[in-house]
Amino acid sequence: MNPDNPLLTDWTTPFKIAPFDLIRPEHFKPAVEEAITVAKNEIEQIVANPGEPDFINTLEALEWAGMLLSRITPILYNLNSSDTSPELQEAAREVSPLLTNFANDITLNPELFRRVKSVYDRKEELVTDKEQMILLDRRYRGFIRGGAGLSEKEKERFREITVELSTLALKFEENVLAETNDFTLHLTTEDEIAGLPEGILESAAALAGEKGMDGWLFTLHAPSYVPFMQYAERRDLRETMLRAYGRRAFRNNEYDNRGLVIRIANLRLEMAKLLGYRNYAAYALEERMASTPGEVNGFLETLLEASAPAGRRDLKDIEEYARSLGHEGHVERWDWAYYSEKLRLERFSIDDEALRPYMPLDKVREAVLGLATRLYGLTFTENKGIPVYNEEVTAFEVHDGEHGLIAILMLDFHPRKGKSGGAWMTGFREQSREPLPEEAGTSTHPGKPGNRIIPVVSLVMNFTRPTPSRPSLLSHSEMNTFLHEFGHALHGMLSDCTYESLSGTNVRRDFVELPSQIMENWAWEKEWLDTWAAHYQTGEKIPGEVLHRLRESLTYNEGYACMRQLSFGLVDMAWHTIEEPFSGDIVEFERAAMAKAELLPPADGSCMSVSFAHLFSGGYAAGYYGYKWAEVLDADAYSLFREKGIFDRETAESFRRNILEKGGSREPDELFRAFRGREPSPDALIERSGFRKT
Repeated sequence: MNPDNPLLTDWTTPFKIAPFDLIRPEHFKPAVEEAITVAKNEIEQIVANPGEPDFINTLEALEWAGMLLSRITPILYNLNSSDTSPELQEAAREVSPLLTNFANDITLNPELFRRVKSVYDRKEELVTDKEQMILLDRRYRGFIRGGAGLSEKEKERFREITVELSTLALKFEENVLAETNDFTLHLTTEDEIAGLPEGILESAAALAGEKGMDGWLFTLHAPSYVPFMQYAERRDLRETMLRAYGRRAFRNNEYDNRGLVIRIANLRLEMAKLLGYRNYAAYALEERMASTPGEVNGFLETLLEASAPAGRRDLKDIEEYARSLGHEGHVERWDWAYYSEKLRLERFSIDDEALRPYMPLDKVREAVLGLATRLYGLTFTENKGIPVYNEEVTAFEVHDGEHGLIAILMLDFHPRKGKSGGAWMTGFREQSREPLPEEAGTSTHPGKPGNRIIPVVSLVMNFTRPTPSRPSLLSHSEMNTFLHEFGHALHGMLSDCTYESLSGTNVRRDFVELPSQIMENWAWEKEWLDTWAAHYQTGEKIPGEVLHRLRESLTYNEGYACMRQLSFGLVDMAWHTIEEPFSGDIVEFERAAMAKAELLPPADGSCMSVSFAHLFSGGYAAGYYGYKWAEVLDADAYSLFREKGIFDRETAESFRRNILEKGGSREPDELFRAFRGREPSPDALIERSGFRKT
């Protein structure tokens, strides 16, 4: 070990959290190389074990091999997404092939696979614990899906494909970030800013001032882009913004992602065929609740059929409303948010910007954390002594009554140059239980799991920044995003599994959104909003009639929104069900795939796939449908809260015990049945979305 490399030393920091202030980009490559060497030695010891393979000496030993590496890599990839620099991006590019090759070294190791297969073949005899059985099944399938059954020549090609894919995914993400950062719209006249709310203008003026400019500066980051599209009266400027957003990584420059999309899709297809699948979706979906492309496409078609009438009704409403205001011609994509927001205000007297003063970020944070207190008995205490990776990040100890400290939570709220767009939950350390001493953990005396290792969870978001005259004020949509990501955080923090690879959010991809999406339901509940939402200057609560209308607006334009989301799922499935290498036009392919779910004409010169990070760098390939799949689960699950009471502790305890604590240690359909008492039904989602209305 190199004592000069902080990634390789024993951390004496609070809760053994990474000493971020000491870590530099140049530390990662040598640290990863050292950690891989250590992990390889651990693997060799498993292979060389003279004892007959059993769960403890093979599967559990394999689970704990590479602990040093597992400590280092989350730091690199989390920083590369949330606080990156050119040097850190280069470190990620250097390290990614090393990690992929090491992963291949494990799954393509014939001696190791023989030991795993030996245990798998005798699993009924050797394994009685449910979590151990899940781990064994997942590991065995991981070897098969990782190429263990391939010939030597095929294994070599498999290695080449996986290494290249890991590098391309990083480059894709870098390009999207660079393109998002590259565009600004500088406005200097009153005519250009007509219709924009005071708070948005103040933020834009502050950003312009930081750049030494007069006037107002707008960007493609969500806190700037979204309200601009909703409120700017100048149609030509809305068009400019939308076209700029749609052209990210599609401008024939060094950041153009067209070639990467085609290369990634074709490599995924080649890998799937190498493993014996017709296409990549067939390979990926084998590990999901919806286990075949046919099942996913059938699900998408069912929701499309249910939502299309409502979607067409929504479009007609907006078109008629736009014409009533003097709009001529078609409603274009750059018109939708503008007229939609105006009609929402007229129909429900609900203005997202008018709600902002009632939702200062500090209050929202307190309310969201307080909801976890009310539902699950958790308390959150800020600890300024916990190391954080950026001065804007705050860290909290999470306590659970008599159980004491159960997690560390980091919150990172605002956009900055080195942060990717969007919002996400991640972890610097996942929950598990300490491995037992060798003498206590044998195949004949497995004993009890060791002490619980507390997870370190981070929520990364891009919320509106404070200005010199006002605090950060969230829109209702941003508050909803906070709840969503906090649901993921609860999944990670409340996890109580033995094995890290099964804990927290390490569940099937189309189940992982249930804990997050169920939290969004509280965003529409007067009973919750009334406990905290108050004007940041006057302390006045949101008027009751406004909260009532907010609830009524829940289904507003939901048909359009559902169809838009389904169009994303359709293009995802199209890219990943190709059965021959793609060499056509990306735009034509994308538009054909999305056509039946599209209500508005496409914007010429734009392309979605090239900036669709979920698919090409974010782990949702052949899985984007999972958001809608999980909506079925969350609507059905939340209907029990609606029935019993939205703060009912007994229902919350059941959700915690049966869903949040279990992670991937049980199959998701078993977990849902344990909570709901039956199979999930789509009826609650269809009803909540208003699709039954004519």
